[in-house]
Amino acid sequence: MEIVKSMGYFVLAGLCEIGGGYLVWQWLRNGKSLWLGIAGAAVLVLYGVVPTLQPSHFARVYAAYGGVFIALSILWGWQVDRVSPDRFDLVGAGISLVGVSVIMYWPRA
Repeated sequence: MEIVKSMGYFVLAGLCEIGGGYLVWQWLRNGKSLWLGIAGAAVLVLYGVVPTLQPSHFARVYAAYGGVFIALSILWGWQVDRVSPDRFDLVGAGISLVGVSVIMYWPRA
């Protein structure tokens, strides 16, 4: 159960980081409303808070989070921007998630 909760925190952190960054991107790069930029900044603050809920230490959490970020970014691009991942994107994301599993969840003595 602890692993499921931890992965949920990773997904929530990823959605906050990617979603917040996407809103800021829309404001600055695509000329959308300043309010999108402000909302994006608020969501990015949440991204800073969510990883603190993880049971491990800072370095391990942020190292592992990088792999989750890779996979979620590819999924975001596919679902939100309609950019289909190719097989190399999928293989790379899979490798990064294996790394997450080793860093965060491999049994330690």
